[in-house]
Amino acid sequence: MIQAVRARDGVGQRTCRHGVSGRVKASGERTMGNIRAHLIIEGRVQGVWFRESTRREAVSLKLSGWVRNRPDGSVEALIEGPENEVEKLISWCQKGPPAAKVTRTHRKNDKWQGEFNSFDIVF
Repeated sequence: MIQAVRARDGVGQRTCRHGVSGRVKASGERTMGNIRAHLIIEGRVQGVWFRESTRREAVSLKLSGWVRNRPDGSVEALIEGPENEVEKLISWCQKGPPAAKVTRTHRKNDKWQGEFNSFDIVF
């Protein structure tokens, strides 16, 4: 079951029974909604500018959230923003900056919360 509500600007919000939402133009074309993704990136990802490179990529994509090193040698990131842009950053994280060697990426999708106003390196 999908529900659509038309707004004055000709764009409505659509939500399906799985909880996935997005914007719908009056023409019926679906645009991406906001999502939240939690990543754990493993491999040679510390000491190779992974966090700063991730932050710069996120800022260029107008995403919010944070990235940090973990004691086990992995990097963790929490990303929020438009689905399209989040997917671009996740794809970038699976490779990382030139000196990195990513061996595995764990991903958990969550409901967008709009919790952040910027993308930061946290400690």
